[in-house]
Amino acid sequence: MSNLPIVHMTLYKHGVGYFERRGAVEGEAVKLTFRREEMDDILKSLTLLDHGGGQVRGVDYDTPQSRAERLAGNSIILGDTRSLRDLLQALRGRAVELTVSDGSRIEGILIGLDEATEKAQQKSLVSLLQKDSETVAILALSRIEGVTVRDETAAADLRFFLETALGQETHRSITIRLSPGSHDLQATYIAPAPTWRVSYRLIVDAPEAETKEAEALLQGWGIFDNRLEEDLEGISLSLTAGMPISFVYDLYTPHTPKRPVVRDENRVAPGPVMMEAAAMDARVVEASTGRLAKSRMRAQEMPGMPMAAAPSPQTYAESVESAAAGHSLGELFQYNITTPVTVGRGQSAMVPIVSSTLKGKKDLIYNGSKMATHPVATLRFKNSTNLTLEHGPVTVLEKGEYVGEAVLPFTADQAEAVISYAVELGLHIKEEHQSESQLHGLHIKDGYLLQQVYQIQRTIYQIDNRTPQPKTVLIERQRQTRAAPYDMPEPTETTLDFYRYQVETQPSRITTFTAQERRLVSRREELYQQSYQGLQKYFDDKFLDAATYQKLKDLLDIWGEIAQMKQAIEAQEARRGQIYVAQDQIQKNMAALSQDGEEGRLRGQYVKQLGDSESQLAEIAQMITATQSKIKQQQAEIDKLIAALG
Repeated sequence: MSNLPIVHMTLYKHGVGYFERRGAVEGEAVKLTFRREEMDDILKSLTLLDHGGGQVRGVDYDTPQSRAERLAGNSIILGDTRSLRDLLQALRGRAVELTVSDGSRIEGILIGLDEATEKAQQKSLVSLLQKDSETVAILALSRIEGVTVRDETAAADLRFFLETALGQETHRSITIRLSPGSHDLQATYIAPAPTWRVSYRLIVDAPEAETKEAEALLQGWGIFDNRLEEDLEGISLSLTAGMPISFVYDLYTPHTPKRPVVRDENRVAPGPVMMEAAAMDARVVEASTGRLAKSRMRAQEMPGMPMAAAPSPQTYAESVESAAAGHSLGELFQYNITTPVTVGRGQSAMVPIVSSTLKGKKDLIYNGSKMATHPVATLRFKNSTNLTLEHGPVTVLEKGEYVGEAVLPFTADQAEAVISYAVELGLHIKEEHQSESQLHGLHIKDGYLLQQVYQIQRTIYQIDNRTPQPKTVLIERQRQTRAAPYDMPEPTETTLDFYRYQVETQPSRITTFTAQERRLVSRREELYQQSYQGLQKYFDDKFLDAATYQKLKDLLDIWGEIAQMKQAIEAQEARRGQIYVAQDQIQKNMAALSQDGEEGRLRGQYVKQLGDSESQLAEIAQMITATQSKIKQQQAEIDKLIAALG
């Protein structure tokens, strides 16, 4: 394809690669072919430099059309299974020269092809009006061994069809135009590329019993893929950790913006120019989620089968040496592979990029929201590799055996990393959650009781150590933004998100640890909603003095009297309503009676009943008015007492 081979490749974690091609070029053009989906990045980033003193005069590239779109309007289009017959039909009326099987040549204007329905190759006929003659030559299709196109337009269309057919629908070419002569041409660009990955091995020596410190060898392997359509031979390779901002910008697809229509007769102004802002959200989320493996059971040594000594971390270090040199790039970090890399097309490779001995410390950490019932075995170490460690899985080996797996988070140089690789099944932890409220302060203002209350959340951990050895557990608790620990030990460790508390456990015993946080909240209640029992408790707990307590009791007494008077008013109003109903019935009965005889006497009784009920109504109205007056007096007394309370 091209005499510009890839000499360097830098891979990133966000799906792009930076490629450098360089080579000697003779002539005035060089062609490069890319996948269709790569063209936007190529047009955005292609950088050209002639180290030989020549000049780059321009870049041509295929238009972004499908093959059918490119061939639309072309006079010659050939099928995949009958190219000769399609060509002869397309050349109708064009000047051609036919080479016949007997070696003769016939030149003229092609009349056409008469195709037979059966045995088309043997029975189809080609007719030709011979040059400088009125004679029409008729030849069997099987006798024609060659066709020379004498028409320049037809020849150009045929050549364009073949060039278009040569390219694949999924690929596009660019042509770099150069000044005449020799060139030492360099082309660099970014293009979509599979992200490189990293996997680690952590080989741990047995920790010292007292300090739990252990020596560990960290090996890291960079994994990458050659998805290019060419072999990579002896290139230099860089693997970059971090997250540069990157995006796709459509430069390849032609775009003709719509313009406003201006109607002269209506004096319509052009439409507004709309500018669409690019929305960029650069979020780097580094989520470290440890994968916890089941704790292993050591195989018992079989009689007569001595076990080989486990290889030490030093043995592993001597066997595999890092092939990368670290280099900081500001916000990024780059692993530069120090030996040439050769990877075939469609293949992948692993290269060692980290090999360092570290000091580690083993711990048991319990966090019920991450792993219920049991703590997890963790190994923490300071990143003293002088390298930035990219996010990736880590396999933990101890004494030459697999003990678990974890995920190493993105860890800057000199930062601490903590990995969780196994579950300690010998420790069972049960959590009991409790909550309560404690009154902290009490104030009275404007008829309200203002309370300051501590809301307390308490967790009781019961740690059952079922192993024959003492165990130290770090209880991990989420740091709260509005609540603070109280009445408990200071945390042994503090991270950005967690407090850790150290708890010592003994073999075959249950150890209890209590953690609690509290936060202060304010409440407001109206005084009339209080109870005598509540006031008594506030007084007993010394939140109220004797004078205030008595005033509040007086208030409750008055509110109680007012409540009784309101009930009395409601009872009288209910009685008045019954009287109104009875009067209405009497009046209806009277309307049906005459003034004489028995009906007249009955009518008189109804009149007397109405008179009695009117007296009752007057009495009820008087009682309600008197009670309402007392309520007003009592309310005035309440206002005076509340004002005196403050």
